[in-house]
Amino acid sequence: MEKAKEKQRKTFTRRDFLKGFGGGAISAAVLPKLLAQEMTSLQTKKGNIPLYSRKEITLTVNGKQMRLVVEPRETVLDVLREKLNLPGTKRTCNRGECGGCTVLLDGFPVYSCLFLAIRADGRNITTIEGLASGDKLHPIQQAFIDKDGYQCGFCTPGFIITSVALLNAKKNPNLEEVKEALSGNLCRCGNYTKIYEAVLTASARRP
Repeated sequence: MEKAKEKQRKTFTRRDFLKGFGGGAISAAVLPKLLAQEMTSLQTKKGNIPLYSRKEITLTVNGKQMRLVVEPRETVLDVLREKLNLPGTKRTCNRGECGGCTVLLDGFPVYSCLFLAIRADGRNITTIEGLASGDKLHPIQQAFIDKDGYQCGFCTPGFIITSVALLNAKKNPNLEEVKEALSGNLCRCGNYTKIYEAVLTASARRP
């Protein structure tokens, strides 16, 4: 009697198979719907983040105020070179590593290739074109010429802008301070010695 019951428990019949298949079919049909409902409940609700494809901003560039329409993806570098015809700011690495695109934003040096134009709305920007006064070069520009602080010249605008920021912040920096301040700018020609000399010369010439 016991052996018969044990054999019955071990036997897997066609009826059992069909019952299991039916349950699996129901699960296959119902489970995706349940999961979809769960995913829907996890979705974030519509927030108050303003969405726009273009925006009008106001910039003061080299002392001149101007209004222009920009896209969210456009950087300050894009605007300067492509919309304001100021090519002195160089697009070198275009990923914030070399400093060739440095400009002054409210007096502070920033990589313009990384700074979104929308964020610069209402701010003051100074580029290499805005340093000279008429035909008279800025002391840093003149010192770079006098001390041969350049070779190919492609990185020079970024170095000059960063040097201006340094001398505006510190009247008489020493060599180590100059090196530290310019550490975010790269010269592929390797003309660092003369660049440092130019900055120190400009500092010494100031009254």
